[in-house]
Amino acid sequence: MANFATSFSFFTLALLALTSGSNGGSIAIYWGQNGNEGTLAETCGTGNYEYAILAFLPTFGNGQTPMINLAGHCDPYSDGCTKLSSDIKSCQAKGIKVLLSLGGGAGSYSLASSQDARQVATYLWNNFLGGSSPSRPLGPAVLDGIDFDIEGGSNLYWDDLARYLKGYSNKGRKVYLTAAPQCPFPDAWIGNALKTGLFDNVWVQFYNNPPCQFSSEITNLEDAWKQWSSDIPANKIFLGLPASPAAAGSGFIDVDDLTSKVLPAIKDSSKYGGVMLWSRYYDGLSGYSSSIKSHV
Repeated sequence: MANFATSFSFFTLALLALTSGSNGGSIAIYWGQNGNEGTLAETCGTGNYEYAILAFLPTFGNGQTPMINLAGHCDPYSDGCTKLSSDIKSCQAKGIKVLLSLGGGAGSYSLASSQDARQVATYLWNNFLGGSSPSRPLGPAVLDGIDFDIEGGSNLYWDDLARYLKGYSNKGRKVYLTAAPQCPFPDAWIGNALKTGLFDNVWVQFYNNPPCQFSSEITNLEDAWKQWSSDIPANKIFLGLPASPAAAGSGFIDVDDLTSKVLPAIKDSSKYGGVMLWSRYYDGLSGYSSSIKSHV
């Protein structure tokens, strides 16, 4: 009888572990804008993240020569970022999706026309995705997709860029599309693009936006979450947060509030995908992802 009880309890525990993890979320991290945040391989080696987003490609479109900027990590002007290929492959070998983020808070980018969007998509395919080019900035590694962090320029033709990029999925390997809009709905820059239904994950920035971020109460954030999750035809919506108080002007949520108030209010959503953090540098200092991972 004791043996049966013991085996039954182990079986029950195993079932509980399976069911509790089955609707668990993922953590996405932005990497690339601080040379002191460790390598990409080290970032993926923590085991904390399911998505690594390389920040940024801040110069492209409107006839400009596209140029990547990974701060102190490498010098793209001397082909110094091609060394990242092995890091990218090591992340992917762990099942982590690696994406290139377009735009950012500071940059020179816009699309002049649908044709311009097509040219940018072709450039991204040949230089970062499954195409080929003699001058791939990150070397031969094939990224999993493209992230839209559009915070300026113009709100035109991003839907065209999404369509052209997604079209390359027909070449045999899925091209993931993600985006990082601000939480006021609809997003001023890529609101139209998000309506296309082409985006796999949308990590909404619930920070630096007091009207829809968490303060001492959750109402504003919860209302905004409901609007994003009901009105955007994306696969999953993520809660975008700063990884420490220093990572943003406002919007940091301490671990206790996140795990006791915020996550319980949004995790029941069928669109809930997890948490996005800005950025690896701040997360490395705060240990935020390690503190929240079992709750996400």
